[in-house]
Amino acid sequence: MSKIEIKKVESKKDLKKFIRFPHKIYKGNPYWVPLLEFDELNTLDKGKNPAFEYCDAEYWLAYKNGEIVGRIAGILNKKSNKTWNQKRVRFGWIDFIEDIDVARALLTTVENWAKEKGMTHVHGPMGFTDMDHEGMLVEGFNQLSSIASIYNHPYYPNFLEQLGYKKDVDWIQYKIKIPQEIPDKVKKYAEWVTNRYNLTIVKARKPKELLPYAKGMFETMNKAFSVLYGYIELTPKQIDYYIKQYFSFINPDFVNLVIDESGNVVAFAITLPSLSKGMQKANGHLLPFGWYHILKSMKTYDMAEMLLIGVHPNYQKKGVPAIIHYEMHKTYLKYGVKYAISSHQLEDNKVALNLWEMYPDKEQHIRRRAYIKEL
Repeated sequence: MSKIEIKKVESKKDLKKFIRFPHKIYKGNPYWVPLLEFDELNTLDKGKNPAFEYCDAEYWLAYKNGEIVGRIAGILNKKSNKTWNQKRVRFGWIDFIEDIDVARALLTTVENWAKEKGMTHVHGPMGFTDMDHEGMLVEGFNQLSSIASIYNHPYYPNFLEQLGYKKDVDWIQYKIKIPQEIPDKVKKYAEWVTNRYNLTIVKARKPKELLPYAKGMFETMNKAFSVLYGYIELTPKQIDYYIKQYFSFINPDFVNLVIDESGNVVAFAITLPSLSKGMQKANGHLLPFGWYHILKSMKTYDMAEMLLIGVHPNYQKKGVPAIIHYEMHKTYLKYGVKYAISSHQLEDNKVALNLWEMYPDKEQHIRRRAYIKEL
């Protein structure tokens, strides 16, 4: 039996190998969507990602017969442990060939690191924050992935369960067929809620016109998501980081912001035309022609992805989501969107899941799972 060797990522050259490894095991897979290499580098770079103000992390590569056969990241999010009164290490960026011994070697490395840090549990896949990818795919292996989601082979969860990992939580997603008419009752109810609470829909023609509301949106997200699994509030530096990352290229028509009389953001939704096909053609690089394929995807509107939806706690259970869905529906009809993929939501988050009840033609087609193991 060939020996499996685990090596810590020590250099930028190693980090690039770490990022590029999935291309080896998903080559030719029609459902996997490669991410842009420079985005991954920025996320994992301890000098660029502001999450490292409260996170420790290590990355490892598994070698067999001189070839890379797996990768994994270990993340100690001290802020999360304090917020949730836990002693956990997260694992993420996990990929491996179909060999349980490779999976065992990778996870054992993270488990040992967690013990050294005095932790009691390992859970994942999780990122540094809720804005990173989370949840291992357990249903929907024949569905096209997205830029906001993890894709993995079916043997991944089987191996984890054999190695003592158990379900902690599940996230689910829906594929929704967009009705070609907005029900009159939806329109009337959205208008009633808007008038009842003196709310306004932000109308922007250019991305820069959204910038005055961007921080308010993330502040509302911090409050709205605070009770969700593993969520920790984004810091001002992180908010600035994500504003620069996302608000420079989004189509304002696909961003719905609801503000109160004082101009505070009380609800939001960010949708994008699906970039999956363009990202597949770009294959992780903007140059020489990756930028063209991504730009083309941004102007192809058959499929849309709902990335973020949130309502400030003070406005929950007041019908405010009806405004968001009404505005999104108008945008979908304007651009000819036929299907939308919902954001991933916890299976027990009934309030959030009830938002999709207004769409009669939908399919719960994807399920992802966070696993946990006691040390």
